[in-house]
Order: sequence, then C-alpha cells, then structure tokens
Amino acid sequence: MADSGDVNYVTTGYDSGDTSYLIVGSAMVFIMVPGLGFLYSGLARRKSALSMIWACFMGAIVVIFQWYFWGYSLAFSSTATNGYIGNLDGFGLKNVLGTADSTYPELVFALFQGMFACVTMAIIMGAVAERGRLLPALVFAFVWTTIVYCPLACWVWNSNGWAYKWGVLDYAGGGPVEIGSGLGALGYSLVLGRRKEKLLLNFRPHNVSLVTLGTALLWFGWQAFNGASALGANLRAVYAVFNSNLCAALGAITWCLLDFRLEKKWSTVAICSGIISGLVAATPASGVITLYGSVVLGITAGIICNFSTKIKYLIKIDDSMDVFAEHGVAGIVGLFFNALFGADWVIGLDGATEHAGGWISHNWKQLYIQLAFVAACMAYTFVLTVIICYVINYIPGLKLRASEDAELRGMDEDQIGEFAYDYVEVRRDFLAWTPPTANPTQAATVHNGVSDTASSSLETAGVASEKV
Repeated sequence: MADSGDVNYVTTGYDSGDTSYLIVGSAMVFIMVPGLGFLYSGLARRKSALSMIWACFMGAIVVIFQWYFWGYSLAFSSTATNGYIGNLDGFGLKNVLGTADSTYPELVFALFQGMFACVTMAIIMGAVAERGRLLPALVFAFVWTTIVYCPLACWVWNSNGWAYKWGVLDYAGGGPVEIGSGLGALGYSLVLGRRKEKLLLNFRPHNVSLVTLGTALLWFGWQAFNGASALGANLRAVYAVFNSNLCAALGAITWCLLDFRLEKKWSTVAICSGIISGLVAATPASGVITLYGSVVLGITAGIICNFSTKIKYLIKIDDSMDVFAEHGVAGIVGLFFNALFGADWVIGLDGATEHAGGWISHNWKQLYIQLAFVAACMAYTFVLTVIICYVINYIPGLKLRASEDAELRGMDEDQIGEFAYDYVEVRRDFLAWTPPTANPTQAATVHNGVSDTASSSLETAGVASEKV
C-alpha cells in the first residue's frame, strides 16, 4: 500500500477481468461520439454536415477536460452528504486512484463515467444543427455539464445522492444521460429559435449512408454503455447486453412498420430511428428488467417515440434532430418500465447489488418513486438549461445563433471554413432531367454520358446543388 499525502491507495488485488472490461468499455462508449457525429451529419443538409461532426467531437473534448477538472468530483465525491451535488475533494482527480473496497481502481471508474458525460453532451449538440454558432456551444458544454449533468449523476449514482437513497432504479442513465440530453437539447433549441421556414422546404437527410454508419457505431458502443454499467464482467452485464439488443431489434421493427403504413415503402432512416429509441429505452432498464420485459419495452418505445416526433410541431420548438423524442421520451419510458418489470433477481445478478425491484417483485411503491424521479429530472434539466442558454446568449461575443445569411450559406462555410464535400462530381443521367421536347422523336446527342441539351446546364445544376 503506497501513501500519497493524506490518502492511502491500493495498487494491487484488483480483479483484472473487471478492470479490463471497464477500460475496454470506456473505449467502446467513446466511439459513440463519432457515431453521433455521423448520424447528425447524415440527417442534416450537406452545407452543414461537417459542422455536426465538429460539434459532437469538440463538445466531448470539452467535457473530457471538465470531467478531469472538477466534474467527477462534483458527481461522485464520497465526502459530500448534501444529496444534491458533490464537493471538490477530487478536484483535478487529486484524490482519485484506487480503493480497497472494489474489484477495480476508482480511476478506471472515473474514466468510464467520464465517457457517459461525453456522450450526453454529444447528443445535445444535435440542437445546434444548421443555425447554431460553435464557440457558444462549447461554453455551454462546460457550464451545462457542471450545473446540470453532475447533479443529475450525483442524485442517482452517488451513494449519498437523494435518488440513490430513495431507491430509484436507473441502471445506466435514464435520468442523467437520456432525460438530461433530451430536455437539454429541447431547452437549447427553444432559446436558439427555429430555422427559417423557407430553408426547410423539401427537407430530407442528405446522406442516409452516414446515418446508418452512425447508428451502427452507436449500437456497437451501447453494448458497453449498458453492459459495462454492471461494473464488472458478470452475469448482470451479459443480461444487460442481451436486453439492449432485444429492445433495439423490437424498436426497429416497430418503427419501420409504423412508417411503412404511411409511405408503403421501407425506410432505412426508420430502422435507425427505431434502433436508437430501443437502445435509449434500454439504458435505464437493461440491467433491471426481465428479457420478456425488454420485448414489450422495445415495442412500446418504438410506438411512443415515433409519435413523439410530432411534439415539436405542437410546442413549436425546432428540435431538428428529434433529440427529445428519441432520447428524452425513450429514457422516460425505460424508467417507467423499471417500476413494472424490474426484478430483484435480475438486479442481483452482479452479486453485489440488492433492491426490492418493481411490480413483478411485488414492490408497488416503485412506480411513484420512478415517476417522481422523472419529474425532477425533467423540470431541473429544462429550467436550468434555458437559464444557462439565455445567460450565455447575452454575453458579448457568445450569441448562440448565427446570422440569417450564415444559415443560408451553411454552417460549414460560416463556422468552419471546411466542407464535408469540397467537390461533388455529378454522375446522373441528365437526359432524365431535361424537359420533353416538342418532337418526341427528337433525340439529344450524347457525349460521354451527358447530352448536348443537358451539358449546357451542367455547371448551373452543379452550383445549384451546392445550395441544397
């Protein structure tokens, strides 16, 4: 045992399997950040595609520093007993290394939890899509993680938190991560304002392949996001991963069928949306509920989240990436299901955690406990987010929104000066783009695959496509 100041650290005796699982799990969770970047980039228009990747990466980078600086201490310090937020005993991780009462070092736990904070901020960055300035968004990232995320994490995951002591069931972040990001993005979008209506005509995702790639990376990372939240290579981790996959699969099937009933065609974006809604719903529940409960949860989340995408039109908030519907609402559904399908024997599969479970374990009071926690997280996150955004917006040089001209030209040009697509070569059949001639038998001469009638408008069409 080595001594460092007033703190004794254990440097040996840890379970190498648990420690390795958390280290690898941290790396897997971090890959969700570029996954979100690709997802948002594909959903946005081409002229703002790169800005979404930049925002997700830099938002996570700011949070990495914030978590080291004081974030971990504010969320998980063991010496703070107010139940709301931690203290600065671990400022700069000065007293964080190893402890004798765990199978893994505290520092690897801090690393793992830091990735959760990074992903939460990357999710929120969807709110800046196509009209938000990037520098104020980074200031927001540091302040929001400090004032909103750290208290939410302290409430439910710190052994001194009020929600933890009250018996709230939130396995991997339905409150701090999902409600936090969903209501955080909604509040940011409210203050930022709606995109100009004339720019939303015929709006469609510009690159569905990027949407699919981003979803694949998210699903991969979620295996550790939920699995490693068991904090060890144990049976509860395996159960959580299986539950997560079930929710994702049933969410995808449900969302796809709901969209098919309207369009009578299959949608790749629908698959991706359903997968994400299922994985989000599984986040608070995957280590708590039974396998058959996950089947019901996946279907329920797919239905509710699909229809929740219409909420933004009712409340007139331009939640451009549907963060509230896909994360906030799905997180609420997952927390609610813990009260119904939470099983004491599932919770105890890690060999360390004890809880009375939910209704199937005859713990009837769990329902109002879960609902009260949901209400507290929603109110706290939304109100504090709006206040933070208004304060930042009035600081000189930190106006949240770009100008109308910048919005028209795109965030890539205005905020970055680089482009996701510097040069796009059009390889379409321009014969199909030209209007019919008066003489149907008249044929256009084709040179190298481009007609004479079309070639004259090729340059114009290329320029026009850059504005789409």
